[in-house]
Amino acid sequence: MLTKGDDYPLHQTPEPMALSGGNRNFYDRYFFNGYSADGSIFFAAALGIYPQLDIMDAAFCVTIDGKQHNLRASKRMSSERLDLTVGPITVTIVEPLEKLRLTVAGNDSPITADILLTARHQPIEEPRFIRREGPRLLMDYTRMTQNGDWSGTITVDGQDIDIANCRGTRDRSWGIRQVGAAESQPPPAGEFPQFWWLWTPLNFDEHCGFFHSNDDGEGEPWNRRGVVDAITGTATEFEPKAIDLSYHSGSRRIKQVTLDTGNGQLSITPRTGDKTRTFYMSGLGYLHPVWGHGMDHGGLETGYDVIPLDPAPAIDMTTIHIQALSDAVLTVDGKEHHGIGVVEQLFIGPHATSGLTGIMDPAA
Repeated sequence: MLTKGDDYPLHQTPEPMALSGGNRNFYDRYFFNGYSADGSIFFAAALGIYPQLDIMDAAFCVTIDGKQHNLRASKRMSSERLDLTVGPITVTIVEPLEKLRLTVAGNDSPITADILLTARHQPIEEPRFIRREGPRLLMDYTRMTQNGDWSGTITVDGQDIDIANCRGTRDRSWGIRQVGAAESQPPPAGEFPQFWWLWTPLNFDEHCGFFHSNDDGEGEPWNRRGVVDAITGTATEFEPKAIDLSYHSGSRRIKQVTLDTGNGQLSITPRTGDKTRTFYMSGLGYLHPVWGHGMDHGGLETGYDVIPLDPAPAIDMTTIHIQALSDAVLTVDGKEHHGIGVVEQLFIGPHATSGLTGIMDPAA
C-alpha cells in the first residue's frame, strides 16, 4: 500500500505511511482561524485525515454581516495522505512551521479564498492529551498551537475582502479521538458524559499568549497549560491552580476569564454580546449531525449552508461549541499589553467549581 508519503523520511513504524497503527479513531488534523480587530470578519478552516477510515474532510467558514457561511467537503482518499485537497479546499505547506496557504477554488457556494498565514512565533506544544472512560481509551493525541498574521483575499458574494489586517491562530493535532460513525457499543456512561474545554490563543503586538484547560466534573484539571511568549524572546510557561471565570446568566458562555501567569495577570473578555463576534464550531464539523469528522459521504461530496448568528441561541449540540472573539489584557513586569484573540469553549456536563450542573443546564 505505497503512497507518495513513502518517499519522505517520516516513517514511525515498519508499515507504509498509509497505515497508522490499529485504532480506527486515528486522525491527523489542521485548524485555522482569523479575525479583524473590529470583528467585522471572522473566518476559520479545518482539514482532517482519517487513515483507518480512508476519509479526508475539510471546511472553510466565514462570519460576516451577522451570518456564518459554511462550506464543507469530504472525499475517500484512497490512502493518499499528502494530497491535501478536498473538493475546492486545499491546504499547502509553504514553509513547515512558518507559512501555510489556504485556497478555496470556485464552487457552488459564494465563497472563494487565497490566503497565507505567516507564523509570529515558534509553535507551542501542548501536554499530551490522554483520557479514558473506565478501561476504554477515548483520547490520546498531541497538539501544537501557533499564532500568526494573515494576508490575501477572501471573496463572499462577490465582495473581495483584503485580510492583511487580520491575525489569528492555527493548530495541528494528531492521535486518537472519536471520529466517524458512532461506535456500536459506546462506554456505559455515554460518549459525552462530561467534557469541559477552554482554549484561549491570544495576539498582542509584543507577545502571544495561550491558555487551555480540560477539567473533569468536579472542576479539577486533567490537562492544563499556559504560555506567555515574547515575539523575540523565550516562551514562559505557567499552570495556574485556579481559573477565575464567570458565565453569562442563563447560558454556558464565558463572560470573563482571569488568570495568574506567575509574572502578572491575564484577563480575557469575550465579545459574546454582539452576534457578529461568535463563531459556531459546528460549521467545521464539530458535533455536526451530518458533517461530523470522518463521516463517509462517498467519493466526493460538498455542502454549503448559512447560519444566522443569534446572540442567545438555544443550547444544543450545534451551538454549545463556539469560539468567541475576545479582548485581552496581559500584564508583564507591571506593564499592560492590550490584544485580541478567541475563547473557545465546549462545556458538556457538570463543572462543580464554576457551578455548571446537568448535561447542558445553563449557568445561574
